[in-house]
Amino acid sequence: MSHFIRKVLISNYGDPSTVSVVTATIAAPTTNEVQIKVLYAGMGGADIAMRQGIYPMQRKTPLTPGYCLIGRVHRNGPSSTKFQVGDLVACLTVYDAQAEMCNQPEKHLVPVPEGLDLQQATALVLDWNTAYGLAYRAAKITAGQRVFIHGLSGSVGYALLTFCKMQGADVYGTASTSSHPVLREAGATPFVYSDKNWIEATNKLGGAHVVYDALGFESWEESWDILCKDGGRIVGYGSNMNILNGGKPRSQPLAIAKLLAKGSNPFCPNHTSFYYIDRDQKTFRPELEKLFEMLAKGVIKVPIRKVWSLGEVPEAHRMWAKGPGIGAVVVKVAEEDVR
Repeated sequence: MSHFIRKVLISNYGDPSTVSVVTATIAAPTTNEVQIKVLYAGMGGADIAMRQGIYPMQRKTPLTPGYCLIGRVHRNGPSSTKFQVGDLVACLTVYDAQAEMCNQPEKHLVPVPEGLDLQQATALVLDWNTAYGLAYRAAKITAGQRVFIHGLSGSVGYALLTFCKMQGADVYGTASTSSHPVLREAGATPFVYSDKNWIEATNKLGGAHVVYDALGFESWEESWDILCKDGGRIVGYGSNMNILNGGKPRSQPLAIAKLLAKGSNPFCPNHTSFYYIDRDQKTFRPELEKLFEMLAKGVIKVPIRKVWSLGEVPEAHRMWAKGPGIGAVVVKVAEEDVR
């Protein structure tokens, strides 16, 4: 039996005018699926890239965005028995989370402890889980290292700042001027990206042991130039420069190949790696469960930059990267007590 739902729809690749909220039907969950009544969905750069048609190997339009969600089980498919109706679950969906209901494979659902702040918990599913892997696995940050993070005020950037400080690193990075006071209070030394003063300042310190660069393209070359002369690592992810600057969409493969070529010399002390997150990775579930535990114990606190309602998502696309604030952007789909 199908249901009528409201959902966000990107009709075709292009500017924010392609985004609308429509009424559509959702089919019953199939054999191994669970139908979730969505409470909160994530919103981030991936949604903007999908709208522009430049997200790697993305689904063709029309599509419903929303890379992650937290919600309650509404209905089980015929072979799904792990969860009861009303159970609180999280899922890295990649698509379809910005809707009142969403069908997802049962194997990809992660139980969410009751009592958590659900806005903060939503940001853990993708952004903070990404940052956790970047800090603890992609570069294995240790005490005393100099770490440079582009986009400190973003959701992943701020989470990276948090985890790197927990490891005892000295953290530097780029962010808009309005966010600098909060970032300094959090223990970082922030710079403005556009004036390039961060390049000279970092080199005067002896360079960075690790640079996390979510901007890509020309920024990767600049990040290479601030690595420690005796060896450092760039970790690339995101390639969000054109999204933040409102420029024309650009393809990533050439920039990635160019960066990899820089480290191909066997005598070069510097290294490059790229990081992505996937719900099928064996690390995904245990790291998300660890983050839920950290949130419950007050070890971490997730700043929320903006909460949009489902009906406001088209406006969120028009306002993306505009205005002050630090942290995650989430979409409130329904009240938290919906069962």
